[in-house]
Amino acid sequence: MNIGEKIFELRKSRNLSQEEVAEKLNVTRQTVSKWETNQSTPDFDKIVPLCELFEISTDELLKGEKKEENNKIQENNLNETTISKEDIKRKTGEVISTSVFTYIVAVALFITAIEMLNINEIIIVSIFLCVIAIPTARIVKHFISIPKFEETKKEKKEKTIIKEINSIIGVASTIVYFIVSFTTMGWHITWIIFVVGGLMCEIVKLIFLLKGEDASEE
Repeated sequence: MNIGEKIFELRKSRNLSQEEVAEKLNVTRQTVSKWETNQSTPDFDKIVPLCELFEISTDELLKGEKKEENNKIQENNLNETTISKEDIKRKTGEVISTSVFTYIVAVALFITAIEMLNINEIIIVSIFLCVIAIPTARIVKHFISIPKFEETKKEKKEKTIIKEINSIIGVASTIVYFIVSFTTMGWHITWIIFVVGGLMCEIVKLIFLLKGEDASEE
């Protein structure tokens, strides 16, 4: 729909005559007629008055975009920007804490099943991996869906500290794994040390998150 057709449609929908529109815009009736028949287009100084008269946006008049659609876009953008860092931190804390709890329960059940129950180790390992897959998938999904915010110097520093601590935990887990594995020759079980190491990394993240929330509340 071109501008002339749009003006004609808007004028009819408001039951206005060409004379009435011309009077309100301080132009002649012939000018309005030429607009509607596309013999000419409104001057720039008449665009805004036209939009005010018909209660529409300039985009709706010039591009044909409906005001409702623009409002929906604005609402969607508003909904996206209303998610604050504090909301994300609280959600991250909830995800990590529940996942850590699940990991601990899974490890405890794994050790108990190995020591006390006469169950095939392959079955136990399969069940264990299925259980820890749930919190792992939840953590991955959560961190992928987090919108990007500009980090403060404090947040960058904390992220660097977390990375360094996690690197130390990773190296320590590897050393302990090989020492325990060579000592006990229980290679089929000692891999759980890496799971415990990953669990400790998540606990470190949780501690920093809780520390950050306490600081923001103060």
